[in-house]
Amino acid sequence: MTNNYVLRRLRYTFNYNDQKMVAICALGGLEVTPALVNTWLKKDDDPAYVRCSDHEMAQFLNGFIIEKRGKKDGPSPAAEFALNNNIIFRKLKIALNLIDQDILDLLESAEFLMGKAELTAFFRKPDHKHYRECQDQILRNFLQGLQKKHTNDSTAQKQSEFQAAKGKFENKKEAYKKNKGKPNTKPFLKPKKESEKVVYKNPKFQPQDDAKPEKAQRAKISLNKDKAKSSDKPSVNESIWQTSSPKK
Repeated sequence: MTNNYVLRRLRYTFNYNDQKMVAICALGGLEVTPALVNTWLKKDDDPAYVRCSDHEMAQFLNGFIIEKRGKKDGPSPAAEFALNNNIIFRKLKIALNLIDQDILDLLESAEFLMGKAELTAFFRKPDHKHYRECQDQILRNFLQGLQKKHTNDSTAQKQSEFQAAKGKFENKKEAYKKNKGKPNTKPFLKPKKESEKVVYKNPKFQPQDDAKPEKAQRAKISLNKDKAKSSDKPSVNESIWQTSSPKK
């Protein structure tokens, strides 16, 4: 991870302009111009990009500590000529007055989980047996969580939300004055469109005209001889009995 990347993230997180960055460098004993700071903040593939050295980055971080915590009595600490992620991490922790749990919460907000024992190993002395080097991924997630926290709580965002709510209220107020006196006036309600009613039709339904004709029913033959007949004609059984009887 480059020093320029850390500078860019801190600038955008705390909404510092070039003049503020110059002032923080001056607190750490580094005299720079806004033009030089602007070249530090450019992307790596930009032709005007200028690398920020470790000594310059250490002076900026010392000034950042004074900006956030105030200047202490006595001589200022000397800026390092060689930096690594552990030193940058420790200086940011001091500047923002963070405890271990605060850092773990920031990492969790960036969807990066870590144990407390693993975190404290980054802030030990290099000759300690439990010392561990801080990888770029850990410092990057810490800066991402820091940016989320301070961007959500920043004055600029709250001011923009206030201006948006104020503008919405003014629009409603003007619309009310314009339509005052009209009955049932709702300026923000669009008229409903009349939609045609859709009648469901069963595709298997057939009208009566198209229905198939009923089959003719066969005449029922009654075998009960004692039942009265509606006609004078003999029944089928009687006719068969008369024809089969012998002649006298």
